[in-house]
Amino acid sequence: MNYLALSKIYFKNTQLMLHYFDELFGMQKGAIFALIVGVGIKLLMAITIFIVGFWLSKFLVKTVKRLMNKANLDAGLISFMGSMINIILKILVIITAITQVGVQMTSFVAILGAAGLAIGLAFSGTLSNFAGGVMILFFKPFKVGDFIDSQSVQGTVSEIQIFNTYLTTPDNKIIILPNGPVANGNIINFTKAQTRRVDWKIGIAYGDDMKKAREVLTKFIEEDPKILKDPAPFIGLGELANSSVSITVRAWTSVEDYWEVFFAMNERVYNEFGDNGLNFPFPQMDVHFDKEYLENRKSKNKPEDK
Repeated sequence: MNYLALSKIYFKNTQLMLHYFDELFGMQKGAIFALIVGVGIKLLMAITIFIVGFWLSKFLVKTVKRLMNKANLDAGLISFMGSMINIILKILVIITAITQVGVQMTSFVAILGAAGLAIGLAFSGTLSNFAGGVMILFFKPFKVGDFIDSQSVQGTVSEIQIFNTYLTTPDNKIIILPNGPVANGNIINFTKAQTRRVDWKIGIAYGDDMKKAREVLTKFIEEDPKILKDPAPFIGLGELANSSVSITVRAWTSVEDYWEVFFAMNERVYNEFGDNGLNFPFPQMDVHFDKEYLENRKSKNKPEDK
């Protein structure tokens, strides 16, 4: 079958379809063509609005973020505002595209209001996360770059978005926390202050010279330039444990030097305590025997003379 024959069949089927429309709706052929063209143009316009609108919203969000970065605004505020602006612009694009198809705004607003009420009740937790994000940005219990403990997890704040806060753990895991529980729960911010106290518990054996141990630890502290002189360090006998004498050492350092100071002190104690006559204790237990009891046992087990 050639192309001309196919074209004739298609034209004949189209004529039949238009005839059925005419009988069903009482519409003339010209009116049907006008209706199809009008609907097609509206659909095309709606699709164009979707594509262009989403692209423009993405471009505008990037532009706003760039301007806020130039203004040196808080990184958490930038990510939060970027997320919120992106959602608002996309909602406006969707509404514009739907109205372009022919849906009346009054009816759409009424439907949207009823749907919004139902969605609000269903997503009350999501709304509380939004409110929590606003509270975090307003009261600033932490900011991007802070190391925090919240909801029983620890990590560095990498983003504060409209609904969630993103943490990066020391082993590079990403933890996503909902803003509602974070804002209403306990938050430990390890980096908000400029300094932190480093604590050690160092054990020496019973019989070792406590005065000597204090002198050696004081020397270690004084020779570490990253340990602050004010507040003054503290060294004291913390506990008389079962197998060791526990010495409590406390010193202050800047937040960024905390772990370096902690590990450096541990290494010096391990490497140099032995050179100063100080011993690391091991768990031990003294066992005492009753001499009279042993002699009685020995006599009972002695074979009788025959």
